[in-house]
Amino acid sequence: MNNWKYNLYIIWVGQFIAMMGMSMVVPFLPLYIRELGLKDPQQIAKWSGFVFSGPFLFSFVLVPVWGFLGDKYGRKLMVVRALIGLAIAQVLIGLSQNVYHLLIGRIIQGMVSGFVPASMALVSSTTPKEKTGYALGLLQTATSGGTVLGPFVGGFLADHIGIRPIFFITASLCFVSALFVILKVFETKETQNKNNSGLKDNYSFVLKSRQLRLIVLMIVLVQISIAFNQPLFALYAETLHIDKRFIASIAGLLYGTMGVFTMIGSPIWGKFNERYYINRSLSIAASIAGLSYSLHFFVYNPFLLAFVRAILGLALGGLLPVLYTLVSLNSPVERRGGIMGIASSAQILGNLIGPSLSGLTASQIGIRPVFIISGMILFVIANLSYRKIKYLSE
Repeated sequence: MNNWKYNLYIIWVGQFIAMMGMSMVVPFLPLYIRELGLKDPQQIAKWSGFVFSGPFLFSFVLVPVWGFLGDKYGRKLMVVRALIGLAIAQVLIGLSQNVYHLLIGRIIQGMVSGFVPASMALVSSTTPKEKTGYALGLLQTATSGGTVLGPFVGGFLADHIGIRPIFFITASLCFVSALFVILKVFETKETQNKNNSGLKDNYSFVLKSRQLRLIVLMIVLVQISIAFNQPLFALYAETLHIDKRFIASIAGLLYGTMGVFTMIGSPIWGKFNERYYINRSLSIAASIAGLSYSLHFFVYNPFLLAFVRAILGLALGGLLPVLYTLVSLNSPVERRGGIMGIASSAQILGNLIGPSLSGLTASQIGIRPVFIISGMILFVIANLSYRKIKYLSE
């Protein structure tokens, strides 16, 4: 087996384990907050918001810093650092005695994060250029698969052993992933660039590159379009023609359908991009995703919606992985970790903007029109990618 493939598969396993572990606990944070002593539903809702958004705020600031340090001291080191840091944060969260401890633990989690961009930078720097799209697409399936499977495993464990032990299980999974990377992943001296440029230089490089500016903007827009409707999906499910007794189960299945097919679609788009112009495939994927989101406005049948969500998932598999591939292709090897970090920070920004705007929008125009707005954003991306994106760096 080629060294780059071996590297890819080991990091895939590590990323899948870590993402599954992290997603096992997120859906149950409000229940954990209640266990920590809060009983008022309004207080639980308020603290759930703080606890959920806390890591994103700190990740947004620090992920580019970790990427820069990865370029300087080694990307494998940053992958291991992030995994061990996440493990320690999960232990602290599991030991929490009140919501303040929980919030501090979540903030620490955000501060030490950066595993995904570090792994992408490591994989892209050890993979042949013509295989970068395939490699990053396959790596995306680890994120999607772990994120989809995690809540199911977490729900089962929460029912049988309680919520608190899940944090220690997650910490163990992160430690196991770190051990995998330490023992099995290689990083050649050629990829360990002693980059003498500063973090400010990475931002300057992105701002001066027309292609990178556009790609980073598109990453923000894609994530806004996805996150814009996510908090409202359970409420949207209540408008479907289904038995109201099974709202939660059906909403979970419909929501998970998109993630499963995103996992399936990512490597398919990666292979497709090896043979065709990447801007065209990006435009096609964005158009299909935009149409699929828009169809949510009209659909009331859950079986038809499941089909629409499957198509949506396949299309979304051709967006963020492809955009990160473009980031890699337009980044010098010696800056790749830092620029991947900036791109990941842009995705986090989309995660912050989308949910904060969706509630306000839905309160003014209703829930279903929110999906039309997500679709419109993706149609804008389709147009930009077809007209403005180039395959190779400037």
